Amino acid sequence: MVTITFADRETEKRALAYLLGRFSGRVLRSGEHLVPEAALEALADQNIQFTVKGKTTYEQQVAAIRDSTTATIQ
Repeated sequence: MVTITFADRETEKRALAYLLGRFSGRVLRSGEHLVPEAALEALADQNIQFTVKGKTTYEQQVAAIRDSTTATIQ
């Protein structure tokens, strides 16, 4: 997995619309996206600009899973 970002919200929406159903991934609250390496080439083929932040760490992957859980019920 690789961590990427997009320059603006419009580019992000376009990228997500393309990636949805083609690749698995996660969107973090920070605005970063965790995607498989194969998604990078696919985004480039669609002329969607993005910035690679680097390889996704285990901690980022675990945090993405933990953030997706629902809040505790009182």
